[in-house]
Amino acid sequence: MIADLEDKKIKEIFKTSIIQQTAYWSEVKKLQGIESVAYNFKVKNADLFQDVSDETYLFGDLLIIIQHLDAENCIAYVPYGPEVEPDPENQGFFLEQLSESLRNFLPPTCIMIRFDLSWESLWAKEDDCYDIHGNWIGVPEKRIQELRLNFNTENWNLKKANTDILPSNTIFIDLKNNEDEILANMKSKTRYNVNLSQRKGVQIKSLGIDNLEIWYELYRQTAQRNNFFLHDINYFKVILSARANDTQSPADVFLLVAEVDAQPLAAMFLVLAGNRGTYLYGASATENRNYMATYALQWNAMKIAKEKGCTEYDFFGISPNAEESHPLYGLYRFKTGFGGEIFHRMGCWDYPLDKEKYNYYASMEFQNQSYHLN
Repeated sequence: MIADLEDKKIKEIFKTSIIQQTAYWSEVKKLQGIESVAYNFKVKNADLFQDVSDETYLFGDLLIIIQHLDAENCIAYVPYGPEVEPDPENQGFFLEQLSESLRNFLPPTCIMIRFDLSWESLWAKEDDCYDIHGNWIGVPEKRIQELRLNFNTENWNLKKANTDILPSNTIFIDLKNNEDEILANMKSKTRYNVNLSQRKGVQIKSLGIDNLEIWYELYRQTAQRNNFFLHDINYFKVILSARANDTQSPADVFLLVAEVDAQPLAAMFLVLAGNRGTYLYGASATENRNYMATYALQWNAMKIAKEKGCTEYDFFGISPNAEESHPLYGLYRFKTGFGGEIFHRMGCWDYPLDKEKYNYYASMEFQNQSYHLN
């Protein structure tokens, strides 16, 4: 199925809207001391899509992060890749053939390939996955998921990972609409809060790396409030300082802060790549929340993305549905207020290369499941 596979220079990675598949993201990982590699592949369109019968080929690529588990073993992690999304009937076979092609290119100590798929979930359009109110119930049990994705494969070797690393549920805002239409599509309370923040004098500014401490203090307060892991400030310094401007897939990064009378109330990282603006990280102060600074921040981020030529805005992470017990329910409630379309991704799928070591790793990972920031 994969007619050709070859390694490629990182700077030649194709332009894409998926930040995690850009040369910029490879540079982020490089500055964090993490190795990445890239490959071109060639595949017949007829092997990907049901309604194609000619002999034309699709040329794609993918960025792979090499994550070392210990001194001897590693995994090949593909963040939100590959970008090309075959028809559902062909997805498993495509991943299998791609994995087998990659096997000889990866380190011999690589125990698995983990695809963190940005493809729409196979169950996102299934009627029986929704309740009577139209709320998505979620995916079936792991065994059923694996049966479906492995359909048409030769080895039945694709495994649903015990944890998703990048967010598998998000909201996309259509920026092709004009500003009045985008505002009109928001829930009335969200639209009111956007306007209220303006009346209260909330101002949006862009910060440079010299002012990263402003972000980090807001982030520290947010982590304390929500009891999540606190990254070191250098983690965010890398996000803001990484550059890939001499490549085919650069990204523009903005650190935006919302303030009143020079007092920071909220901040966020906005990353623009291809035709998409992505809300990557956000934080807010514990006090003075009545200024609705987070609403002003999101609205201005959308306007910046639109002005820079983006046609969509990715909110980058919500709970899968309106279940109040979910740790991301607060994000669901906040972000759905801005309108847009909820999108359910496939999440992480593993292709074991060393089954014995993979089974051990998977059992250890199952005991330590958590939501990941990066």
